[in-house]
Formats: sequence, C-alpha cells, structure tokens
Amino acid sequence: MDWRLFAREMASMARDLLAQDSAGTTLEHITRAATQHVTGCDAAGILLLHGKRVETLAPTHDLVVESDRLQDRLTEGPCFDAARTSTGERVFRISDFTTEQPRWPAYAARARDLGVGSMMGFLLYTDDEDLGALNLYSHRAGSFTDDSETAGWLLASHAAVAFSSARSHAQMEQAMATRHVIGEAMGILMGSHRLTEEQAFDVLRRYSQEKNIKLREVARRVCEEGRLT
Repeated sequence: MDWRLFAREMASMARDLLAQDSAGTTLEHITRAATQHVTGCDAAGILLLHGKRVETLAPTHDLVVESDRLQDRLTEGPCFDAARTSTGERVFRISDFTTEQPRWPAYAARARDLGVGSMMGFLLYTDDEDLGALNLYSHRAGSFTDDSETAGWLLASHAAVAFSSARSHAQMEQAMATRHVIGEAMGILMGSHRLTEEQAFDVLRRYSQEKNIKLREVARRVCEEGRLT
C-alpha cells in the first residue's frame, strides 16, 4: 500500500468532509471513502446503538443493512460490539468466515449465508463521546490485511472528528431555530396581551411546565394559532 498516496487522500477527504452541510452527507462521504481507499472493502456502513436498538446509517450496499439487522436480532456480532464502548476494544476483525471460529458463532454462521467473507469494525469516537462503529465488509475471505486494518482505523479516527463536528453544527442550527420560534411567540404574546418580554417568556415557560410540553412546541403552537390553547 502506498501510504504517501493514502495520506494525501486522507488530507483531501478531511477538507471535503468538513465542507459537508449535514451529518447525513458527511456519513455518506465516510462510507464511500472506505470502499474507495481501504483495500478489500466491498461495502461499508455506520452502526449506532440506542440502548439495545441498532440503527444503520449511510450503507453503501444492502449487505450492510442485512448484517446490522442480523446483529440486532442476535444482539451479537463484531459491529455490535465495536459500538459498545464497555468492551474497551477499538477494532474487530474476522479475516475468514469460512474457517475461523469467532466469538460470535451465531452471527458468523448466518453472515456466511449473506455473502460475507471477511469484515472489520472500528469504534468511532472522540475524547468526550462515543458515536458508534464504522463497519467494513468483503465478499471474499482473507481480503483484509494488516494494512487494511491500519487504513480503516485511520479513516475511522479521522471520520469521527468530522462526524462529531457535523452533529455539533446540526445541533447549533436547531438551537438557533428554537430561539427564533420562541422569540416570535413572545412577540405575539407581548402584542396581544400587552406583556413585557420577561412576562411573555414566563407565560411560555409556565405553560410548558404545567402541560409537560417542550418549550419549543409551546412556542410553535403560539406562532401557528396566535394564542395558547
């Protein structure tokens, strides 16, 4: 593997990733890059765990979705474990599904039927949050080498930062939109009831608490209906 070329490709990808306008496009860029730059990789996807529920993001092939569904049903598998930080491991690799007896026997037997020959899973993480796992698949046994694993790990580490940045950007945009709708609702209440800014906000806050409705939803109703109902 030409590591000098790989480094240039990663640098170029970093600029592209940070230029994406949403977490979704960022994840699609990540998985597509994995199939292009990691030797032996035929398909890639990102698995997130919500408690024990599995979510598949940016799959490049139906095989990724089917594998994640299988791991979800069995609650076992390398991708499933890679997204569980309690294991303390960062990389999982099964080189050959036809000969190995891995720690996930139920999954391995069914994965062969899906056409999985070998696979790897990499934890996507930053210093302060765990994000899930980047998972790479090959139809052929023995496709992933030590160089493939190193390249995948570098890509996953690189991608986690971009993913985290994209999520933070999306959260910031949502916060700005929330402030805007609350401000608009306060203006409606101030005009219709001759309230001060502080009084209008207090009306929204108390209604939210009494009805157990999020403040943004209360504000949205005021904006749509012109009053609290």
